[in-house]
Amino acid sequence: MALFQCDFFSEKLGFSTGMSVILPQPSLADLSSRKEGADYKYPVLYLLHGLSDDHTAWTRYTSIERYASSKGIAVVMPGVHRSFYADMEQGGRYWSFVSEELPLVARSFFPLSARREDNFVAGLSMGGYGAFKLGLHHPERFAAAASLSGALDVVSRLQHPDFSYTDEGEFGRLYGSIEKLEAGPSHLFNLLASTAALAPEQQPKFYQCCGTEDFLYEDNLRFKAAMEDSGLTLTYDEEPGMHEWGFWDRNIQRVLDWLPLSR
Repeated sequence: MALFQCDFFSEKLGFSTGMSVILPQPSLADLSSRKEGADYKYPVLYLLHGLSDDHTAWTRYTSIERYASSKGIAVVMPGVHRSFYADMEQGGRYWSFVSEELPLVARSFFPLSARREDNFVAGLSMGGYGAFKLGLHHPERFAAAASLSGALDVVSRLQHPDFSYTDEGEFGRLYGSIEKLEAGPSHLFNLLASTAALAPEQQPKFYQCCGTEDFLYEDNLRFKAAMEDSGLTLTYDEEPGMHEWGFWDRNIQRVLDWLPLSR
């Protein structure tokens, strides 16, 4: 495998940002046997970070490069700061960046497939929310989406007694207000019916896991129930575990094994 740290200018954000990219490295024999001019494209997993992380976190704290090697899959890990993958009320257009600009820019730099059956998204915590948001908003682009310990019920989390929320604070700058979030397209529960209404072959497959000692466990159970009620295809796993990298390192291996790779 080859690891790239890529810095580039984002037109959607209006400033320079970064992504880490893992690419399969073909052997010399494979390179020699390829026809000249052959346009080989790799299947790709967009792997999203959590609230306190950046685009280097997955490669620093897990063995994602080693796990991806046996699958022959590229992994693109963008940086989105503490954006919750949103076009912020007061701040950057991170949703537009990750959903529109990032795939186009990544495919322009690297040999990545644009075929739906070769495109997948996953993430942890805030990134699990982002992964399901991408899968539900863009079922035409992604064959599968996976959430590890995802912050899937943001409305309930903001209203939790242990969470201090003010409209003037960080999440107010993201969404404006809880009421606006709850009624809009950033609330994942609002997206289930439209995706479930698609023909089965047009729906992404979804994978969800969470540790039973995780502070987001109850949120995950609520979203699991809503997914099952909607009729969407969901693979759900849980095991003892907390909100920590040991859990995510184990479970990203399961995600890679679960992905419906076509080659």
